[in-house]
Amino acid sequence: MSAPGVWNMMKFAWDNYKRYAWGKNELRPLTRNGHIGNMFGGLRGASIVDSLDTLYIMGLMDEYNDAKEWVKTSLDLNSNGEASLFEVNIRYVGGLLSAYYLTGEELFKNKAVELGEKLLPAFNTPTGIPRGVINLGSGTSWSWGWASAGSSILAEFGTLHLEFVHLTELSSNPVYTEKVMNIRKLLNKIEKPHGLYPNFLSPVSGNWVQHHVSIGGLGDSFYEYLIKSYLMSDKTDDDAKKMYYTALEAIEANLVQKSPGGLTYMAEWRGGILDHKMGHLACFSGGMIGIGADDGAPEKRQHYLDLAAEITHTCHESYTRSATKLGPEAFRFDSGAEAMATRLSDRYYILRPEVIESYMYMWRLTHDPKYREWGWEAVEALEQHCRVESGFSGIRDVYTTSVSHDNMQQSFFLSETLKYLYLLFSDDDLLSLEDWVFNTEAHPLPIIRNSCLQDDATQEKTASE
Repeated sequence: MSAPGVWNMMKFAWDNYKRYAWGKNELRPLTRNGHIGNMFGGLRGASIVDSLDTLYIMGLMDEYNDAKEWVKTSLDLNSNGEASLFEVNIRYVGGLLSAYYLTGEELFKNKAVELGEKLLPAFNTPTGIPRGVINLGSGTSWSWGWASAGSSILAEFGTLHLEFVHLTELSSNPVYTEKVMNIRKLLNKIEKPHGLYPNFLSPVSGNWVQHHVSIGGLGDSFYEYLIKSYLMSDKTDDDAKKMYYTALEAIEANLVQKSPGGLTYMAEWRGGILDHKMGHLACFSGGMIGIGADDGAPEKRQHYLDLAAEITHTCHESYTRSATKLGPEAFRFDSGAEAMATRLSDRYYILRPEVIESYMYMWRLTHDPKYREWGWEAVEALEQHCRVESGFSGIRDVYTTSVSHDNMQQSFFLSETLKYLYLLFSDDDLLSLEDWVFNTEAHPLPIIRNSCLQDDATQEKTASE
């Protein structure tokens, strides 16, 4: 069990991307070509921008320099096409910000701020809640066609805070922080069913569009960004703190369940009726509840750590109970077999990071060796079932070992899955949680310490060590 094993996986994934898909968004490893897709509008090179910080912390310097050169010469931000505000923010803005903070290269800072400016027109709505899709060239924005009645999505407009606060720090332009603070103000003000935040909100009326609540997709990273906003503010952002712990209480009261077999899970809530299903995306919540354990009520600290460990254990069970030892996209608790996908449409694994992410946090918080063992099981499963001749690919059914590959090496595999695995097997001082907060694409952003006195004290401490 070691970091070098993960380093080799990154080098292999990157080399194949470079050979067959350079400049495109993702590698298609079976057909050995690139994929562009429509998530990022006309932006290209998603795998490059998403990988900058991973390459850098792994010491893959030649690869990092190739990536930096591409950003310098070929990253074109003046593209027309419909881009997801959320995806562009977490992958491109997040990736560029981290690259800047890790390396000090002005190029990354300038690109991040230039791109940030292009996202601002999405906020031109009656409520200031941004629409989900933006044309980076023209500045026009609109809502996703599939989202209920032209609504915006909680996990999308709620997952801008960390990056936008840093855009204000770097540009000295308060507009970014104002935009995200305005979103928070509106969310604070409106009525929440049972204290829960539904997934869809109208950017026109500022009302919830329907009462579907989920800690998985559509809701997930909103909650994550509340606790992380508090931590990134050096624990000064009390609004974020209050919103997070209040939301967590509502989640515990309404969504956290225990199965007959003793597994703790987070159900989904549809207008008061529970759907006993947990998505792979919701498995980040073990790590989230873990990093938030210290700052709630002191008498709840151990309770939160226990809850974090239980959810992480359940997510590990979803891996253990499959033939490939990789977990499905969603798993259920109401059909006899627990922590397993019932529908064929939920059985795929697309190289997602959330379960491994929780192992990494739980390892750092507890140093219980089982988390490294579980991480290594995932490494072995990825190597056995997802590695193909020219990269890594997702698989269509985790319950059969005669695997069918989906021909996609997702950019988040390089940004998140491999980074979290590498950190799990590295010392705690590599991207220490005392100094860094990870955005929802695993891009590390520094904690903002504002007082000069504190900075002096930190410098003295470092000098004396």
